[in-house]
Amino acid sequence: MSKSKEKIIILGLILIMIIAVIGVSYAAFRYTGTGTKVNSITSGAIMMTYTESDNVINMTGALPTTDATGTVRLTEGEYFDFTISSNITGNVNINYEISAKDVTTSDRKIDGSNIKLYLTRIKEDGTEEELMSPETYNEEASANNYTGRPAGEMSLYASSMNSSETNNYRLRMYVTEEYNPQGDGGNLQFSVKINVYGKDGDKMPVTTGPVADVLLSGVGANGAINTTDKDQTFITGTDPNNYIWYSGKLWRAVSIDPDDNSVKLVTQWNISSITYSSGSTAFEGSYMEDWLNDTSVDGFLGNLRDYENFIKLDSVWNATETTATTKPAETTMVTDPVGLLNIYEYRMSYSGTTYSNGYLNNGIIWRSITPYSSSRLWRVFYNGGPDNDTPSNALGVRPSINLKSNVKIVSGDGTINNPYRLNGDNDTELSGTLLNTRYSGEYIRFGTGENNLYRIVSHENGTGTKITSDEPLKSDGEFIEIAFARYNAETFSSTTIGTFLNNDYLNKENSYLIDEDIAMIEDNTTWYLGTVGDGVSYKLAKYTNTTDDILTTSVTTAKVGLLRMGELMAGQFDRYGNTTTYWTLTPYSSDYLWIMALTSGSSYSRRSYAYGVRPSLNLKQNVIITGGDGTLQNPFTLTLQ
Repeated sequence: MSKSKEKIIILGLILIMIIAVIGVSYAAFRYTGTGTKVNSITSGAIMMTYTESDNVINMTGALPTTDATGTVRLTEGEYFDFTISSNITGNVNINYEISAKDVTTSDRKIDGSNIKLYLTRIKEDGTEEELMSPETYNEEASANNYTGRPAGEMSLYASSMNSSETNNYRLRMYVTEEYNPQGDGGNLQFSVKINVYGKDGDKMPVTTGPVADVLLSGVGANGAINTTDKDQTFITGTDPNNYIWYSGKLWRAVSIDPDDNSVKLVTQWNISSITYSSGSTAFEGSYMEDWLNDTSVDGFLGNLRDYENFIKLDSVWNATETTATTKPAETTMVTDPVGLLNIYEYRMSYSGTTYSNGYLNNGIIWRSITPYSSSRLWRVFYNGGPDNDTPSNALGVRPSINLKSNVKIVSGDGTINNPYRLNGDNDTELSGTLLNTRYSGEYIRFGTGENNLYRIVSHENGTGTKITSDEPLKSDGEFIEIAFARYNAETFSSTTIGTFLNNDYLNKENSYLIDEDIAMIEDNTTWYLGTVGDGVSYKLAKYTNTTDDILTTSVTTAKVGLLRMGELMAGQFDRYGNTTTYWTLTPYSSDYLWIMALTSGSSYSRRSYAYGVRPSLNLKQNVIITGGDGTLQNPFTLTLQ
């Protein structure tokens, strides 16, 4: 009987696989080599591999053994012990699978049909729990439940563990009693390697813990972690599991700062569309910086939930001019809570694939923070290609924030239909809650049929809740298109679209709303009609200037209106080809109005042309939530208190 001293192999990054060799005998197998190299484990397929060629389990000259003998042999030296534990901090669930791979190199090989494997778990009291009955080695019959495990390996056991757990396993390998070693000439060999794989990301269970830790533990089969940049660890791929739902909006995790474990997010969809500046490519002092960091009801930051608890207020944004493929120098750095992605960060998101297939290509046009030249800025075109235009143009906005390192994921799996939820933003018991306490972007069941999904815009009037339809109105699956007005001089209430919204739309016979919906709507809302031309601030749609809070006198009063230029939710929300251009309420000039356009992010059009309609209205202050959690998968349901 040969023996080898106990040896621990530690494999890092996510799981530590500790393999302690207790000993072997001729009747079981002989272990050759100690294997001390520290290996890495990747996620999406969390995998343990041996890099030393001799780090395998070899059985040479074994004798026939009965199941009764092979499964109860307990003396030291006649089994193989190993431990699976974790070095992750926080409360994280890890799914894994143990497999055996035939790595026999000798020409004198025992056929796998003569090999049996038997796996147990060693309990705290030293007794053993059977995990698999003795099974003949058969890699082909092994169902591949974990796509991280390649073909050609035999699955021994699949399970999950909490990151605080340690599990001890014992493997026995022996030859069947039917095996005739003399018939084969004797002294044949069989060698296996024990591998451990993580379950593929799209089947990962709910994981919890700091956002950075959860993302690093796995982004699914359609994503990867790129550590080539010392300043940011990037998430790449076609569709990684990096969706996060926070403050009524769906975000994508873009990168992790290795210095402090903060996580950079960007919204999945455009949240609005505004002019960047009057002509300067500088982010600091721009209309864009103002809108993103405006803490009032009119800006983005002021509508984020408890942002002081979630985001780094001293985030630094790199607004240095560069090419589409070159990492920018740190020449122009701006400190703000909210910013935009730079074009290099967009480039890194599709590393290893084409830009059209990268996960940050959302099929619509949006602005980056990066100057292309002294007079033009980089943008991302609807096909995903880097492009550039002038800062005075109004384009879609995808705000970016950095989550603090102590923010934790408490549920979800990072997929689009089950995004990660954050501690402090994962309300579940909301029945009886006033709607006016909720957040911009959250979904509501309102209306009927194909037009029954709305979103919260803001609480602009202080007591009620402004909402808008999730997409332009449809009829039998086709978008409705209506001219805004026949004549430029018409007031809103007498325009074609104003008449439709405040008559046909409110008429329950037309199947847009039901009586209960109509009863929730405020009878009179003030709608602001300030003119916004080229290269001017979004604030002029509501205020007389950009510095004072003096409201414009260009207003109209109606029960139902439209969103204005620069307002939250006034942007495209679906991919190019799946939506339509629609009207806003904001004049560009006496002859033209702003539209949210598919091909340019924003544009303007004559009032006599026909485009889609997204109704906007204020719900009364006593509207309460009766169910749902405000996500797309589970919108709020409502009633009057």
